Amino acid sequence: MMRLFWISLLLALTALAFGCSTQAPDEVVETPSEPDEIPLRIVAINDFQGHIATSSDSFGGVGRADFLAANINAARAEVENSVFVSAGDLIGGSPLISALFYDEPTIEAMNLMGLDFNGVGNHEFDEGLAELRRMQSGGPHPVEGDLDGDPFGGAEFEFLAANVIDDATGDTILSPYAVRHYQGVGVAFIGLTLEGTPTIVAQPAVKGMTFEDEAETVNALVPRLREQGVEAIVVLIHQGGRSDGGQNDCGSGLTGRLAEIITRLDDAVDVVVAGHTNDEFVCEIDGKWVTMADTRGRLYTVIDATLSRATKDLTVRTVENLPNSQAGVTPDPALTALIDRYDALSAPRANTVIGSITTDISRQQNAAGESALGDVIADAQLEATRAPDTGGAVVAFMNEGGIRESILFESSGPESDGELTYGEVFSVQPFGNSLVTLSLTGAQIDALLEAQFSDSADDSDEILQVSRGFSYTWDAARPVGARVDPSTITINGIPVDPDATYRVTVNSFLADGGDGFTVLKEGTERTGGEIDLDALVAYFSTASPVAPGPQDRINRRN
Repeated sequence: MMRLFWISLLLALTALAFGCSTQAPDEVVETPSEPDEIPLRIVAINDFQGHIATSSDSFGGVGRADFLAANINAARAEVENSVFVSAGDLIGGSPLISALFYDEPTIEAMNLMGLDFNGVGNHEFDEGLAELRRMQSGGPHPVEGDLDGDPFGGAEFEFLAANVIDDATGDTILSPYAVRHYQGVGVAFIGLTLEGTPTIVAQPAVKGMTFEDEAETVNALVPRLREQGVEAIVVLIHQGGRSDGGQNDCGSGLTGRLAEIITRLDDAVDVVVAGHTNDEFVCEIDGKWVTMADTRGRLYTVIDATLSRATKDLTVRTVENLPNSQAGVTPDPALTALIDRYDALSAPRANTVIGSITTDISRQQNAAGESALGDVIADAQLEATRAPDTGGAVVAFMNEGGIRESILFESSGPESDGELTYGEVFSVQPFGNSLVTLSLTGAQIDALLEAQFSDSADDSDEILQVSRGFSYTWDAARPVGARVDPSTITINGIPVDPDATYRVTVNSFLADGGDGFTVLKEGTERTGGEIDLDALVAYFSTASPVAPGPQDRINRRN
């Protein structure tokens, strides 16, 4: 007891000495509470398409993955919370530096850049589901093995495919969405491709899969996400629209299939990062922010938002499409090393000279829909299949969407001006479609030409490129379905007989009804041919120097 007395006395004297009271204060001092709003920066790209080493004069000089990494790293370093996402076509239709190694270089580049999520696009399906899953999980190529000499580990980011169903299981082929938490608030990222993917990808590549309506898919996921306490939703959709505005506005508005989808999306959706049409815009539609950032990593989008701790909602504060500038930027050394490595590995094949040209051969279409390069490619396909033992073709048709680059006279490498390399030709036709020669009646050829035109708001005309000797006239003032004058369809100056049969060459994508040209599926007496790229290489090898096509085979009225 005495000990307790002396301890109490000592505490009291100490309190008096320092002017303190041993009594509890009337006011309780509270620690500052956390702010209600949590900042989040979303950095986005779309339609990169394997262009790890491509520069462009657009937007003041842009491009290359090492500069993109530096610019994105700088943007992410400015904030505490950030995420890097892609809206599809990350791979596919790629330049030789990536495509030669089955796009493994692009996956490795995105790993180094810290990509978090990629919503699948149509090009992710170019090589089929098994190859897409290999991109995710890694492993050697089933035929070529490890071409670069190193094991392929797959993507460290996640591919998302909410609207693509595996018919065998009834499940999505990959994860439909992912949720990431920022200081306790969850944000859902839903990835999906356009419902029409099967119409623009070779049929064997999408066999056994069902592609569902985009808006219905997203809306069906909203209740599931809310059950998990998630209110902030970002959609990564590989579906296109167009705006007549500038880089960072919406002009007079958004048009096309994407615009229609946005109006059908649940109000729970906050942000839509889009792709496919390679446009650039920033739009606000029905309370949702919609963005697209050109293509090939020339632009990237920075979306600054806040998350509410109280409501869990996401509010967009600013949106801006920024150029992947090379001026005054130090490229990321890890990405530079990756590009240099694959450039050295691909150089012997890429730099092989296979022919020459007299001047630039452009893929730009004239008012009738015909391009100089389209003429040349169609001529090459006719040349490869016109002999009786290679198909006996009298005309070749080439889809404009399969022509990826123009051919420039000025040298881009060690070759001389006017010399054409394998790498340049590969960039023109990177898909590896085979040639197919089939029989159509004159009436079916007329139906094929009519199928080029659409009055749908989300579709533009798909004018087929045609080989020498073939000609016709179409009238823009006439209704869809009756724009081509059958009497003007000629082969070598002779009118096509609706009841006669003609041998026609197309690539395997078109032969399966691609781009909506379903009449080609009716073609009979099919014979297979060589790869379209090989046919083009052979044509340049024998016909050089090659001049631009005349662009006088398709005529337009009105």
